[in-house]
Amino acid sequence: MIAAFLISLVMLLSAAPSGEALDMNEYLFGHVGDSYGWHITTINGHPVSVHLPVIMHSRTTGWHVFSSKHIEEGETYEGFRIAGDGEKHTGKLVEDTPDGPVRPLDISITKNVLGLMVNSLVLVLIVLLGVRWYRKHDGTKEAPGGFTGLLEMLVTMVEDDIIKECVGPDYKRYSPYLLTAFFFIFINNLMGIIPIFPGGANVTGNIAVTFCLAVFTFLAVNLFGNKHYYKDIFWPDVPTWLKVPLPLMPLIEIIGMFTKPFSLMIRLFANILAGHIMLLGVVAVVFLTAKMGMAVNAGLSVISVLFGVFLDVLELLVAFLQAYVFTMLSSVFIGLSRQHPETE
Repeated sequence: MIAAFLISLVMLLSAAPSGEALDMNEYLFGHVGDSYGWHITTINGHPVSVHLPVIMHSRTTGWHVFSSKHIEEGETYEGFRIAGDGEKHTGKLVEDTPDGPVRPLDISITKNVLGLMVNSLVLVLIVLLGVRWYRKHDGTKEAPGGFTGLLEMLVTMVEDDIIKECVGPDYKRYSPYLLTAFFFIFINNLMGIIPIFPGGANVTGNIAVTFCLAVFTFLAVNLFGNKHYYKDIFWPDVPTWLKVPLPLMPLIEIIGMFTKPFSLMIRLFANILAGHIMLLGVVAVVFLTAKMGMAVNAGLSVISVLFGVFLDVLELLVAFLQAYVFTMLSSVFIGLSRQHPETE
């Protein structure tokens, strides 16, 4: 973890513009935001980037596919450009038309999309490594060790301590989704901490990703909820005057159907994004104190490195906790939708 932070510090130092004041807005949001290219570092003033495919459909000229290198630094290519600061679609590709810039249908492979693909592939490989051991050994007679043992420990912990306890008797029906959600979030959180390509993409700090995860939990809760779950929503056990003529309690319960997954979305997004910004803010101290003299810069840089290592270790803990909390709350919500009256 210390090495990872030092590597990221060196990379950021190499990317820092010499003799120029650090633009904190561009520095912070350039690292945590999405982009059409994946900037890795800068060597001798030359950026080293992975150029990603831009795929879009224009209402007037049809489909366009080209490399993101053509639209770097505000350049226009085939009538498309990235909207600048102050424009309606800042940071997104727009098409210049006689009526002004408009957004085309954009299905480009951006930094976060590529990061999502890579992290998903890593997750599949991890699972296949575990499966490979069980194909060659009898799990009832021999306990796995090493990486497979760690994987089994995590699966058992999530299955027994979270899913089984929170969902109830039919927990096995939901285990595939909840285990997938846990490891998907955990792997993406860990990959977001790694500063070297293909790590560093802020996948779970992107609200679109956490929105999709929350929608999956919402569907699992409301599509498979039993009749008692919907009875408690539309006709809860409260005094009648709270249900008719004004359906106050049913209205509150219906709102709760949407606020629960909304809280899952915001919690994961905000915690991961805040952690990345805090770590970047600590690294920025090295740049911000560069013109304060060698003694001040050196002293604060040492403090920045030490505090950054602490935050990096804390981020490792947060990566696990956020996956744990999302899975636990999803299990609780699913369990509440599967409850039966005590009289049964």
